[in-house]
Amino acid sequence: MDLRDEQGGRPAVRIYKSKWFVRFAKKERIADAKLCEAIENAEKGLIDADYGDGLIKQRIARPGEGKSAGYRSIILFRKGTVVFHLRLCEERPGQHR
Repeated sequence: MDLRDEQGGRPAVRIYKSKWFVRFAKKERIADAKLCEAIENAEKGLIDADYGDGLIKQRIARPGEGKSAGYRSIILFRKGTVVFHLRLCEERPGQHR
């Protein structure tokens, strides 16, 4: 999966997903467009949590709901080059954030 540069030319960011991540996203019906949106936000500096050394957390909204009731994605992120979606899990009520 790629994010294209402003002119729609060559890929600006290359995005990879683990097998486990692909299965979970498919089961939960999370579209690639939502995953790309999370990366686009990170590229703009809108990061939900930065754990250091390129490891970040991004929230992904459930369809028809906000991000707080959605999913958390743990991502290995290098701005402008490469992204690895490592883990995706549900946000649960009362869970520490």
